[in-house]
Amino acid sequence: MRLTPWPRPHRAHTTAAPTSPASLRRRPAQVVTLAFLATIGAGTALLSLPISATGRNAGFVEALFTATSATCVTGLAVVDTEHFWTPFGQVVILLLIQVGGFGVMTLASLLGLLLTRRLGLSTRLVATETTRSVGMGDVRRVLLGVLRFTVVSELAVAAVLTVRFATGYDEPLGHAAWSGLFHAVSAFNNAGFSVYSQNLVPFVADPWVCLPICAAIIVGGLGFPVLLELWRLHRTRRAADGPSDLRRLSRWSVHTRLTLLMTAVLLVVGTGFFLAAEWRNPGTFGPLDPPAKVLAAFTQAVMPRTAGFNSVDLSQANNGTWFFTDMLMFVGAGSGGTAGGIKVTTFAVLAVAIWSELRGDPDATLFDRRLTPGTQRQALTVALIGVAAVVVPTLAITLSTSAFTLDQVLYEVVSAFSTTGLSTGITGDMQAWHQLVLVALMFLGRLGPITLGTGLAMRDRQRLYRRPGAAVLIG
Repeated sequence: MRLTPWPRPHRAHTTAAPTSPASLRRRPAQVVTLAFLATIGAGTALLSLPISATGRNAGFVEALFTATSATCVTGLAVVDTEHFWTPFGQVVILLLIQVGGFGVMTLASLLGLLLTRRLGLSTRLVATETTRSVGMGDVRRVLLGVLRFTVVSELAVAAVLTVRFATGYDEPLGHAAWSGLFHAVSAFNNAGFSVYSQNLVPFVADPWVCLPICAAIIVGGLGFPVLLELWRLHRTRRAADGPSDLRRLSRWSVHTRLTLLMTAVLLVVGTGFFLAAEWRNPGTFGPLDPPAKVLAAFTQAVMPRTAGFNSVDLSQANNGTWFFTDMLMFVGAGSGGTAGGIKVTTFAVLAVAIWSELRGDPDATLFDRRLTPGTQRQALTVALIGVAAVVVPTLAITLSTSAFTLDQVLYEVVSAFSTTGLSTGITGDMQAWHQLVLVALMFLGRLGPITLGTGLAMRDRQRLYRRPGAAVLIG
């Protein structure tokens, strides 16, 4: 067997950034995992205290499930958040959501920074030019940028919701302010927790409640790299009293264009589907007038981005609606944000690769740029691992009980893995070990895409030879 020499690329000598912690440079996946485990452990301990529950103390599984759901910004719940938890317990949940969401955005950005600084100089320049995010920046700027944007976004949404709850629903100002802040933080971090037992169902026809929450979810789900780039483009020329570069699409990176395009497409398609599927359903959209139906459809199209709010009773939705929502939840939203799923960029890369193969094109191109084989392999790996993470637990739970249908189990499993939090209402009725399976899925779905994507990119190995090619029949 003859081996073909593989050209050795020139790799400039680089060292890790001095501002990055040594432990993060050496074992980023372990550091991220331990940080989230510690947060979940602290949250479980706090929620197990007598001061956290209104009646009986929360059981271990209840406290662990809630702490994991909040830290992983999912939103699935096994108990009623409004009535089971005391104000202290609700504050703990809110803090876990904030820490989890801020940690996700920060860690995703820092891991991207670590990745680009680990690569050779030429590869770093290509990566920075392609993403135009935080690749050549510093840790301090990333942390302050995420913090500022998070605080401003959440306070703005909280102010609108507080005024609406106080003036439109006659809530006391203190309770309105707490509800507004809680829902703003939960929405921006794509968590989906609500201090109302019926979630957003009482506000299904109120745009002053639904639209600010939807806006926070969309912005939080775009990802900090996209938001940072848009802010930079806006300020580039404005600083010199010139026109903003934001209107020049040619200056947008491929990642930003792809994320915004896919987000818009999925929102439009989702709104149209929910309108068509649920228009006459007496359990969901049927009793609403046409404007309220459009608002409800748009709201339900936003939630699989992935936030677990619901403005209609999803247990009454059609089976087809459940399955379509499964697909939206599995795709998720943007990379480097608070959303889950395999991410819209992964889905788009796979779609472009399939279309190029069907056309017989030698390269998969996107916005006049060629997608590298490594990018396509990484997208395929993340997607197939995601499929396995959904199929195996669904099969295990379905075989162990006949209390729930396959549609219901699949919905819960996809919701947990994608850290969405939408539910058909069976989460609290599941067996304890079923709930522990969902706990593992929420943790895997929250950290898996970040650590897996970074790990795949950092494991790019250079070989000095190439093995002979082989053809395998496909199809």
